[in-house]
Amino acid sequence: MIGADGLSHIDTGGEAHMVDVSGKRDTLRLARATGSIRMAPATLRAIAEATVTKGDAIAVARVAGILAAKRTAELIPLCHPVPLTDVQVTVVPDDTLPGLRVEAAVRTVGKTGVEMEAMTAVAVTLVTVYDMAKALDKAMVISDVRLEEKDGGRSGHWKRA
Repeated sequence: MIGADGLSHIDTGGEAHMVDVSGKRDTLRLARATGSIRMAPATLRAIAEATVTKGDAIAVARVAGILAAKRTAELIPLCHPVPLTDVQVTVVPDDTLPGLRVEAAVRTVGKTGVEMEAMTAVAVTLVTVYDMAKALDKAMVISDVRLEEKDGGRSGHWKRA
């Protein structure tokens, strides 16, 4: 149902509700999101060399991002639980920030997209990096979590210009 303001999560009475997707057909869905965390050069070195006291921050953060994608419906109230067929999280050091760049690519075959799963994966990956390295650098800054691309469903393919 579409509300008076055109938002699909708002019913005609103005109440938030979960969208009924039962009439939609299953299609291959893809979403890709990115984000970054800036930090002191010494912190980036410790992360890249896996010498952070808590352990390998990149490996732990990558796994946290995958888990977050799988549990998105538990975090975002109106998201549908989606059976994911693939979640890829990439964490790359970037000396020009200095910091890390994160990308998540999520796929499913279903009735609704996986944009929220991709963005949640990126956000939790970045927050986990912060948690792993906060003893070294409390001034780290997480930024630019955003959808880069989505494909599938009625709206088809979209890619950030």
